[in-house]
Amino acid sequence: MATTSGKSARQRVPASERRDALIDAAIHEFAHGGLHGTPVDRIARRVGVAQPYVFSLFASKRDLFLAAVERCFTRVGELLARAAERYDPEMAPPGGDRLLAMGQAYVDTLKTDRDDLMLQLQAYAACDDEVIRDCVRGLYARLVRDVEALTGADEERIDNFFRYGMWLNVAAAMGVEDLSVGCDWVRREPAPEAL
Repeated sequence: MATTSGKSARQRVPASERRDALIDAAIHEFAHGGLHGTPVDRIARRVGVAQPYVFSLFASKRDLFLAAVERCFTRVGELLARAAERYDPEMAPPGGDRLLAMGQAYVDTLKTDRDDLMLQLQAYAACDDEVIRDCVRGLYARLVRDVEALTGADEERIDNFFRYGMWLNVAAAMGVEDLSVGCDWVRREPAPEAL
């Protein structure tokens, strides 16, 4: 459809689609800049809207951050649930089980999509804000309960699963495969100059 000036008219995008696009853009931007280091205008530009439009959909920057964090945790939960659903004991390697299959799915994702893990780290770092802290605690607790329900594993194995997951997050954020005391990069890494 053309306007009288010859330029094509823009097609109106429903607010729900813009909201989803803003959350996806926020995941990427907040993952790399954090809550306080990411201007809302950068998120708006990524989606092609003006900053005031963002605030017509989200009451505050914190609300947009929380929506991004919630989607991030939901995606991780969905990833783990899919891995549990696909687990086939007949096809599993010896000693394998549903919890190990879920862990492997998480490891594979860390290699290809770092935004969710980086946003998790940013969410933990923003927990000085009580509202964010309460939200992140609830999302983390939900994830733990979901893993328990999907696997039936005992508390010690679940604790170790999440400890190792945090270890993986830190390693992936630093761009290394291993954080062990004796790993090559730790031994080779020069110490920073004294301040």
